[in-house]
Amino acid sequence: MKSINEISFNGKKVFIRVDFNVPFNDSGEITDSSRIVAALPTIEYVLSNGGSCILASHLGRPVGKDTELSLKKIIPELKKLLRKDVMFLEDSTGPQTKETCSNLQNGEIVLLENLRFYKEETKADIGFAKELSSLADIYINDAYGTTHREHASTATIAQFFDEKAPGMLLEKEIGSLKKLMEKPNKPVTAIIGGAKVSSKISVIANILGFVDNLIIGGGMAYTFIKNNRGRIGDSIFEADRLKDCSEILSKAKHENVNVFLPEDILCSNEFSNSGLQKVTNIYEVPEGWQGLDIGPKTMEKFEQVILGSSTILWNGPMGVFEIPSFEKGTHAVAKAVAKATQSGAYSLIGGGDSVAAITKFGLQNQVSFISTGGGAMLESLEGKLLPGINALSQ
Repeated sequence: MKSINEISFNGKKVFIRVDFNVPFNDSGEITDSSRIVAALPTIEYVLSNGGSCILASHLGRPVGKDTELSLKKIIPELKKLLRKDVMFLEDSTGPQTKETCSNLQNGEIVLLENLRFYKEETKADIGFAKELSSLADIYINDAYGTTHREHASTATIAQFFDEKAPGMLLEKEIGSLKKLMEKPNKPVTAIIGGAKVSSKISVIANILGFVDNLIIGGGMAYTFIKNNRGRIGDSIFEADRLKDCSEILSKAKHENVNVFLPEDILCSNEFSNSGLQKVTNIYEVPEGWQGLDIGPKTMEKFEQVILGSSTILWNGPMGVFEIPSFEKGTHAVAKAVAKATQSGAYSLIGGGDSVAAITKFGLQNQVSFISTGGGAMLESLEGKLLPGINALSQ
């Protein structure tokens, strides 16, 4: 796979698949522009090396054309961040698009309309991919969050280019996972949280091959405790995943991986900020009560494990951190990860909730790397070869 630094962009038109799938509020304002900001280094590199940029992305999951999901809404923010003019094309393909792109001058930028307005995009249609490829000389994929999708603009298109490479962001994403999965500094600790065991089973099974410690928190912990014959009251759990928990614990023992489950939890008689609350042993949750965060003993235990680690993966919160009463456990883990990083550990944060949490607590600049791809990162951790990355090597 080529690096972007090995390609000459002078006088070339460059098709850059970016990820501008950003959130908006009811007033149509972008509430988090981090994905746009993450793409800027690649765009600026191409421009500063004499190229022009044809930017392509999706936004949401439209069924046909939907003005609410037009990428035209991105233009003001993109112009502000780049401090340059950005042209917008109402169509991703067609004669007008082809003509505008063919007349692009060095240093100019054009943004195509939402690729998912075209059903051919998600069907990985070869004709659509070929038409998109005809707009440019070089292909760059910098949209890690879509590399697990075999779509026209992320996988099919690459075959039509002699010169192709990952962008700077994608290169960092690939490098961060290699650092974690191939030759990590030991000991390695994985902190896996979130609501459901089912969404992380394959990930946990695969990472047991290279981690030393596995911390399990969040809603999924109650399925493990239920499997261990604990009384969990009304806490969330997945009855059909008990066997999976047994297999994970058995494999961890076989691989000499230390598994850390919560000991105490903060529970409530309501899923809200206003219900009664108490700390209890996780194996003895009263009926009518549900665990919504880890307790103080567990926070202390998890912190000790994290601070003793040289490499850390964090995916998933320890509780319902969106509710202020139940954010302390996730906050404690976030602070421990940041503290370990300051002491020389390598920390990789991935998954929407983990990223939201570390940002909420203002610690996003105190960790080594924050992944931009939730689903893509999970599939990488499962050991899968992602279509969007594989296509760059063909």
